This record gives sequence, structure tokens and C-alpha cells, in this order.
Amino acid sequence: MTSVAFEDVRAAAVRIAGAVERPPILHSRTLAHLTRAEVWLKFENLQFTGSFKERGALNKLLSLREEERRRGVIAMSAGNHAQGVAYHAARLGVRAVIGMPRGTPNSKVANTRVHGAEVVLEGDSLADAARHARKLEAREALTFIHPYDDPAVIAGQGTVALEMLEDVPELDALVVPVGGGGLLGGMALAAKGIKPRIRVYGVESQTYAAMYQRLAGEPVEVGGDTIAEGLAVRDVGELTLALARELVDELLLVADDTIEQAVVPLIEIERTVAEGAGAAGLAALLQHPRRFAGRRVGIALTGGNIDTRVLAAVLMRGLVRDGRLARLRASMPDVSGSLAKVAQLIGEAGGNIVEVQHQRLFGTTSVRTPEVEFLIEARDRAHTEAIIAALAARGVQVSLLR
Repeated sequence: MTSVAFEDVRAAAVRIAGAVERPPILHSRTLAHLTRAEVWLKFENLQFTGSFKERGALNKLLSLREEERRRGVIAMSAGNHAQGVAYHAARLGVRAVIGMPRGTPNSKVANTRVHGAEVVLEGDSLADAARHARKLEAREALTFIHPYDDPAVIAGQGTVALEMLEDVPELDALVVPVGGGGLLGGMALAAKGIKPRIRVYGVESQTYAAMYQRLAGEPVEVGGDTIAEGLAVRDVGELTLALARELVDELLLVADDTIEQAVVPLIEIERTVAEGAGAAGLAALLQHPRRFAGRRVGIALTGGNIDTRVLAAVLMRGLVRDGRLARLRASMPDVSGSLAKVAQLIGEAGGNIVEVQHQRLFGTTSVRTPEVEFLIEARDRAHTEAIIAALAARGVQVSLLR
């Protein structure tokens, strides 16, 4: 099969029913207020392996001939596709080999092995791992399960949109994160098959805008650090590109800091964890609000497999961004009680001191006037400014460190 049709998505939905979760799609009043759109969230981060990737992986596995199942399958991935293939292959009693770069985080390797897959670490990049996987495919007669450019995988991913429109048929638009384009192609195919006038938007990171560049006829130039690892794909598939050309209304680019900003309200408002790629749809609404104002928008939270250290850093940076965590530098006379006085003033103004650093050697204008840095918690940016004003009113020389 070299193409994929709406009927294939319908067939995939029947094939995988009961073997993958059907997560809820819920309306968010608070996000609607924040974005000025009517926002509906599809919680694909609640799949067993934490990602929508299970859908395409399972549909591909179930479409294999008996002989292909006996020989086994191989996939190349450093993330969610690996876990989806590994989990469902083990469930079906199919041997699964997963090629990963040598630098893949130990947690991802462990999470893939725990599902019963054989992990082969080879090369310094996904491209190196892919080349080695292709060699193993030929040598051991394994079936390659492509992460996005495969008709059965695309059809499986399209079941996300099928469920969204079955549950909320009044949606005006879908916003879909784009890595290799499998989810975008599948969801666009399903959505347009059900509701031809619905608008489908793809979302890419500005640093990995391969689909955007391909659709514009530009040479693909991507690369760099991004919190959205699931979007960090060097190029899109040819089948997914063809589907995007035919069915997708617009590709939107979002900045990495906007993706960070999207992760925070999902935690604080929806009480759900989204990885960078999983939050990209909400990031599009935050960065391009005029396109969606007043419209009924469906967003797939595509995954929740974010490194806990990264998540902690994102949340703390969010507090800084909102002015709820601030660093103040105060100059004070080197006399007994000065530090206690300033600390008391911060407390009286409603601030909570998290950390204090007393500086006597570096950056001070006088040995008799040391500087003290306070890391404080406040309600918001306005409250931080009010604390600074209260200190200044009592004669404390204080500045906000950026």
C-alpha cells in the first residue's frame, strides 16, 4: 500500500478498538479565557505508554501477515514510537528490535526494554540509528515499522481525529503538532473525511520547520536545541508531505519559549503533564491568538513523556516569567540587624523569602555596604513590584535582577 484513504482510518479504528485507550476530550474554560478561543483538549498523554504513537504502531502490527509476525519487526526511534512498538509487539507475541542512537537517555532505553523489546544502540544520531536498523531489517528479514511515513501508521494516528469529531462534532478547527507528519496527515485525512470544511493546522517548532519549508518549496534547514524533542525531525515523509499539501490549511511555527509557556498552564490549570511536543498545539494558540479567537478548537495533547528534570526547570522558569519568583539585590549598611530588618520588610509586604545570599567580596561598591540577594516568592509581577516599592519607601536600595 503506497497511499492512505479515509476508509483506512475507519478500518484502523475498528482494528485497534479496545487495545488502546480512548482518552477523553474535555472543554477547558480557563484556557478558553486565556486564548480567547473555545478550547477542547484530547488527552493522548493518558495512553499506556504516554503517547498517541501506540495507535499507528498497533495498526501496523495488526496489518502484518502471519509470516511477517513470526520473523519480527524493527523500528528506529529515541522516544514514543519505540515504546509504542515495543509494548504492542510484546502484547501480540511479536519480536521487536528498536534501533536507538548511543546518546539516547538511559530512561528512554529502560522504558523501551521494560516492554520486552531488544534495544540496539548504534551511531551518534537518529540518522545513524536508522541506517543500522535498515541493515538489520535486511539481514534478519525483519519488517520495518516507520515512525511516520507508512500508510498503516498514518491511518492509525488518524483515529485521534476520528474520536475527537465523534465526541465533539461542532469543532471548527484542529491544531496538530508536526514531527515527521504522520499524525498531521492521518488527522487531516480523518477530519476532512468527516467534516470537509473543518480547518486543520499543523504546528512546528521554529528550529525544526521541515514541513513548513517543504510546503513553501524551500530547502530544508533545521537543527538546534528544542524542548519539543518529538518535533525535532530532520525531514518529513513523502507520503505525509503529499497529505499535507492536499488537506492541511496552514502550517504555524512556534518559538521554544512559547512551548515552555504552554507546558505550565497544562500542569497548573488542567493538572496534566505534557511533553514539549504534546503542548505544541496550545503553544500555537498562545502565539497566534487572532487565528483562533472565537472558534471551537480541538487540540491533541500528544504525549506526556517529559524528563522530570526538564519539567522541574520549565515550571520554575514559568514562575520567573510570571513574576511569581524574583531575585532582588539590596544594598545595606554592614551593621547588626540590617539583614533582619530587610527580611522583615519583605515579609510585611507579603513576600516569601526562598533563599538569601550575602555578598561581601564581589560587585559591592564599598566594604561597608555589602549586597544581599533575596530569592522571593510573590503572587505575580505586580506584587513583586509592590515589594520593591515598599523596600524603597523604607530607604532600602534594591533592584530587580533579570
